[in-house]
Amino acid sequence: MEFLVEQRGDILRINVLAERIDAACAIQFKDRMRELCGTSPARIILDLEQVDFLDSSGLGAVVAAMKFIGKGRSLELAGLSPKVSKVFRLTRMDSVFVIHPSADIAMETESNAA
Repeated sequence: MEFLVEQRGDILRINVLAERIDAACAIQFKDRMRELCGTSPARIILDLEQVDFLDSSGLGAVVAAMKFIGKGRSLELAGLSPKVSKVFRLTRMDSVFVIHPSADIAMETESNAA
C-alpha cells in the first residue's frame, strides 16, 4: 500500500494511493500509519479520495490509527467517496471523525477536533 505524505506547518497530509482498504491490507495500513504518525504534528489529514472500497477491517484500521494518534492530536478524514462515506454513516463513525469534503479544504480549515 502506498501513501503520499506532505507536511505543511502543523498539518500532516497523508494521501492513500489505493482503491481499497480491506482485510487484505488492513494490517499493512495500520503499520504504515503508525510509522507516519509516530512523531507527526497535532493535526493529521487522511485523504481517502482514491479509496473506493472500505470494509470492516479497513474501518477498524482507520479507527486503530486514530487511537494510536491519541489525545491532543487529531486524525481528520477527507475526500470520502459515496461508498466509503456510507460505511462511516452506517457505523456512526461519522460522529467520531471530523470529515472534510476534500483534503485541500481540510488544509485551509481550522481544526476544532483536538
